[in-house]
Amino acid sequence: MKYSHAWQEKPNEHGNKMKQLGAFIHKEFYHILRDKRTILILLIMPVVQIILFGFAIRTEINNIRVAVFDPSNDISSIKLIERIGANRYFNITQIIHSPKEMDDLFRKNKTDLIIVFEDNFSKNLLHSEKASIQLVVDATDPNTATSIVNYATNIIAEYQAAINVSQSVIPFRIVPQIKLLYNPQMKSAYNFVPGVMGLILMLICAMMTSISIVREKERGTMEVLLVSPVKPIYIIFAKAVPYLVLSVVNLCTILLLSVFVLDVPVAGSLLSLGCVSLLFIFVALSLGLLISTIVKTQVAAMLASGMVLMMPVILLSGMIFPIESMPVLLQWISNIIPARWFIAAVKKIMIEGLDITYAWKEITILAGMALFILLVSLKNFKYRLQ
Repeated sequence: MKYSHAWQEKPNEHGNKMKQLGAFIHKEFYHILRDKRTILILLIMPVVQIILFGFAIRTEINNIRVAVFDPSNDISSIKLIERIGANRYFNITQIIHSPKEMDDLFRKNKTDLIIVFEDNFSKNLLHSEKASIQLVVDATDPNTATSIVNYATNIIAEYQAAINVSQSVIPFRIVPQIKLLYNPQMKSAYNFVPGVMGLILMLICAMMTSISIVREKERGTMEVLLVSPVKPIYIIFAKAVPYLVLSVVNLCTILLLSVFVLDVPVAGSLLSLGCVSLLFIFVALSLGLLISTIVKTQVAAMLASGMVLMMPVILLSGMIFPIESMPVLLQWISNIIPARWFIAAVKKIMIEGLDITYAWKEITILAGMALFILLVSLKNFKYRLQ
């Protein structure tokens, strides 16, 4: 009888366990669904990631800005220019009239490729069966420079083949001469060093600062600090200064490794490079402060810093993928990524060796971002305290 009675209670016991399991599952769903930040990470973040990776990661180069210097201005050069302009990868943006304009265009980042025709291009092609054409390209990004040169030489080869179709004598030859500016050895380190600088400084300053302040909130020690005679603004600066010092140490380490290990020299002023880097560090620290005023836990601070800062820096700053090849919407979004302007300024000063005045646009934007983010952060911080 005892065995039979135990056997009869088993179905009820199993049913109770299933009800308990269902209750726990229901409770977990309830906690997840009522937390808007969790829903944002679980459902919205994958959509954002697939869109960013789908549209930002492109190996082909689009919207290549081309300037042309054509002293011959004859029928052959005009036809070749028209063929290049008709290609979907190229946009003829300027016709220059002096070799002196070439350097200025690259310094002001107004062109990606300059095509230089020799004097009497058509005459040399018809009479000596050979004419030369020079392709001058910015090689600070070796992958982009290689793609641009390949596209241009393919168009020149197609034009050469087209004019040779009707020729029964010695075929005409157009000889492209490649000139690589700023990085003639085509070292990839020239491109990724500025990007890595931006990524490391952003993560150290923003992520670690936000986590440090939120940690004080979680432990309850922030309230103790705030009731002390020390003003809140001094407390915030005290939390940020160590990461400022660590960021400067990392900056010096990166530069030393770049120069002595990777053979990437600082072509411009070291003082100018340091000033731009300190401005960017200040922007990153302000972002970390802003994140700390929004989130309440260290995990949330890490997720916000990683998802909101690290991914855009990698994908939308021009660190890996050229911004000009992205859709217009993503190009607009990239304008609010501080690392984009920092990387552009570092390339001008460190790689191209330009004066800091050529980076005035990037510096102005970074300064405006720093002021805006800091003001919003401090205001939001005081509001949270109240």
